Amino acid sequence: MRTLRFLLQKEFRQIFRDRSILPMIFLMPTIQLLILPQAADFDVRSITLAVVDQDHSTYSRQLVSKVLATGYFHLTGMETSYQAALRYVEQDRADLILQIPAGFERKLVRENAQSLFVAIDAINGSKASIGGSYLTSIIGDFNNQIRFKWTGQMPSLLDIVYSHWYNPTKNYKNYMVPGILVLLLTLVGGFLSALNIVREKEIGTIEQINVTPIRKWEFILGKLIPFWVLGLVVFTLGLTIARFVYGIIPLGSIPLLYLFAGVYLIAILGFGLLISTYSQTQLQAMFVAFFFIMIFTLMSGLFTSTDSMPFWARVLSFLTPVTHFIEVVRMIVLKGSTFAEVRNQFGYLVLFAVFLNGWAILNYRKTS
Repeated sequence: MRTLRFLLQKEFRQIFRDRSILPMIFLMPTIQLLILPQAADFDVRSITLAVVDQDHSTYSRQLVSKVLATGYFHLTGMETSYQAALRYVEQDRADLILQIPAGFERKLVRENAQSLFVAIDAINGSKASIGGSYLTSIIGDFNNQIRFKWTGQMPSLLDIVYSHWYNPTKNYKNYMVPGILVLLLTLVGGFLSALNIVREKEIGTIEQINVTPIRKWEFILGKLIPFWVLGLVVFTLGLTIARFVYGIIPLGSIPLLYLFAGVYLIAILGFGLLISTYSQTQLQAMFVAFFFIMIFTLMSGLFTSTDSMPFWARVLSFLTPVTHFIEVVRMIVLKGSTFAEVRNQFGYLVLFAVFLNGWAILNYRKTS
């Protein structure tokens, strides 16, 4: 333990002497946690709409007014022909086209039926689906209002009552901030630990360490513990920003969050150290770490649910520690889950930590 203590003193001194590391550890996650949740918002609130009103009647104007009054649609143009409105879509100035045919009001009154045409730009599939659903729902509501005006009775409809649990305001930031916090912890832990041993190789101090009686596990622990401590500080900083900037207060146990964060950091730091033992230069280590962390991020369920992935992708997602920690943080922060409900994920993270650090220790070769 005396040898390990000296190694830790050396690592902490080396970290605090490097003026570039501390801003990278603390300033970068702070700025990113303030900016990324603002951009990573899948709520569709500004849908551009081009209207082709070939009727110019009272009902057509009422329909257009009702669509725009919802606040979800922004009118980009009123045209008299579909071809003219289509140019808005081709120029990326409109997401949807609503065409109201000539004789809309007359046919609706006389024949009690009329058709509308909606064209949707489906390049952005998510926006197209949601925007089309919004517009269809508004047209259906307008149809019910017309029928009520004529008959004095609303058509029979199923009354669906929604109960939104865990995120009653449906604020997308409440869902994204915990996941982005895990991502930042992964970036800080994975990249910095991946560059650690390689830096010793490049400046030539690794040979001096190799001729000492320091054991391999002591050397790896000496590299891991300082960044583990700094990672917990970053995690604390992230929870503070989530509380005071986004108003997200964890419903579950704070100590349980730190327990999982501690184990996860051991796993991700072990992964970085493993990369460092294989790499010969910092540039090589950085590219290898970036390659794997990018895969971890895209397969983790941060932006898209793992349930919607194909089977092979779900298997790959299951084999990454990031997936399990994102799920745990969201469950504890938003649902208030207890250890009994997340114990399986805890077991996975422990296995990842033991496997990755054990591999790093075995792969580190001392030469004299």
